[in-house]
Amino acid sequence: MTPPSIKVTCSNCNLRELCMPVGLSEQQLQRIDDIVATRRKVKRGATLFRNGEAFTSLYAIRTGFFKTCVATEDGRDQVTGFQMAGEIIGLDGIVNDHHTCDAVALEDAEVCVMPFDGLEEISREVTALQTHVHKVMSREIVREHGVMLLLGSMRAEERLAAFILNLVQRLHARGFSSSELVLRMTREEIGSYLGLKLETVSRTFSKFVEEGMVEVKQRHVRILDTAALQRLVNSQHESNK
Repeated sequence: MTPPSIKVTCSNCNLRELCMPVGLSEQQLQRIDDIVATRRKVKRGATLFRNGEAFTSLYAIRTGFFKTCVATEDGRDQVTGFQMAGEIIGLDGIVNDHHTCDAVALEDAEVCVMPFDGLEEISREVTALQTHVHKVMSREIVREHGVMLLLGSMRAEERLAAFILNLVQRLHARGFSSSELVLRMTREEIGSYLGLKLETVSRTFSKFVEEGMVEVKQRHVRILDTAALQRLVNSQHESNK
């Protein structure tokens, strides 16, 4: 059964600045509105798209949080990323016309469906949109490189510090606090993403608490010493020089 769709307009969306280029004329916005005509609700634990599924659309996340993951050869789920409101998901499908991962909602979420054919057509006319889509893709590539650096050489503390700082920075860009966040993912999912065992993630969180860097109450994390977390991450960059 197809999930219910609701008519929506980009022109009055409060996330417009994050997922659409600024400076578009009313006429250009109307063209995009005509294409991004539907929203889709995704319940917590449900899948937005699956590995191997035909690629037809990109999705702008309006509310909620997602994880992308792939099944490893031994049947485990390897988390490859976390995406939040204001970010675009589904770029993995562009290369071979099918998705290469599963996208699972970590909480009740809502996305705008952006049919890729229509987007490409408008992009040819509206250069600002084409540039914007390229920037979004570029940002994803840069983020993936960052993750590879994390997994390649960082110690557990450095990985978790970089993860917390990246998450709070992305949330802050969306108007949230620069020092407090609610983790929508489990410790196990964080471990899968960072290449760490569950016990290591828990132990490292405890170490950060003991050293006065963060305060943790279940999924609520409050950063008490941003500079100390940054020093942990920067020490890695210094040692790589």
